[in-house]
Amino acid sequence: MGYEWLALASALLWGISSILSVTPARHLGTFAFSRWRMGCASLILASMAIYTGGWATVTQPAISAMMLSGLIGIFIGDTALFACLNRMGPRQAGLLFSCHAVFSTILGYFLFSEHMTAFEMLGAGLVFSGVVLAISFGRRGQSSNQLETIQGKIWVGVALGLIAALCQALGGIIAKPIMQTNIDPVAASAMRMMSAFAAHFVLLLTGTKVAKAKFTINRQICALTALNAFLAMAVGMTLILYALQDGNVGMVALLSSTTPIMLLPILWIYTKQRPNRYAWLGAVLAVCGTAILVQ
Repeated sequence: MGYEWLALASALLWGISSILSVTPARHLGTFAFSRWRMGCASLILASMAIYTGGWATVTQPAISAMMLSGLIGIFIGDTALFACLNRMGPRQAGLLFSCHAVFSTILGYFLFSEHMTAFEMLGAGLVFSGVVLAISFGRRGQSSNQLETIQGKIWVGVALGLIAALCQALGGIIAKPIMQTNIDPVAASAMRMMSAFAAHFVLLLTGTKVAKAKFTINRQICALTALNAFLAMAVGMTLILYALQDGNVGMVALLSSTTPIMLLPILWIYTKQRPNRYAWLGAVLAVCGTAILVQ
C-alpha cells in the first residue's frame, strides 16, 4: 500500500474516532480524556512493539526525537484538539485541524526542500479548497444539530484548533528524519504516545485543577475511550509514521487532512441530518483532488 493510501486510511480513522470521542471527552473533560486515551494507546502500542520485536530497532537519537515529537504533537496538539472539539464540535474542529497540512507543507519546503509538481499542486489545491468549502458553509441548515453548537467564545476555539494544527505539523517534522531510518513505526509511535502520557500524568500529580476528571469514569466511557485510542492513536498515528517513511511531510499532511470530508457521511448516519450542498460540493472537490494525488 502506497503512502497516499496510508494517510487517507488514517484520516478515515480519525473521522470515526472524533465521533466516538464526543461523549467521553465531555464526560471526563479535555485533559482527563486525553490522559486515559493516551494511556490506553501506550499500552496497546508498547505490547505490539514487544510482540513484533520493534523495540530492537530503537536507537538513542530516536528516543529523544520521538519523545519531543510526542510532547509537541500529541501532549500539546492532541489536548488542544479535543479542547477545540468540546467547544466547536467534530466537524468544525476538523477544519481548523486540517490547517496542519498548510503548516507541514511550508515547514517541509524550508527544512527538507520538498517540492510538488504542477499536477500535484492542482490536486492539493482541490483537496484544500474542498475542505474549506465543506466546513465554512457546511453549518447552514444545521442549527438544530447539537454537534454544530459553538460553546464559549469562538476565538478561543479557533485558537485551540490552530495550535493543535501547528503542533501536529511540528510533531511530524521532528519525526520525519527518524522515520527515514530503519526504526519500526510501531515502536516509534509507542515512544511518542508514552512521552505524551507521562507528561499528562505529571500534570495530574501537580494537582492542577484542569487535569482532574469532571466525572468518574465508568465502564461505558472506558470502553469508548479504549476503542478511540485503538483506532485513532494506535492505528491512525502509526499509519502516519509509516506514510512518512516514503512520502513527503506536506503530501502526507494534506491527505490526512481530508478527515472533515470523510466526516460528512459519518455525521449523516450519526445525527440523521443530511449535510447541505456546500458540504457535498466540497467533498466532490476533495475527492477529485485526492484522485489526482494517489494515481
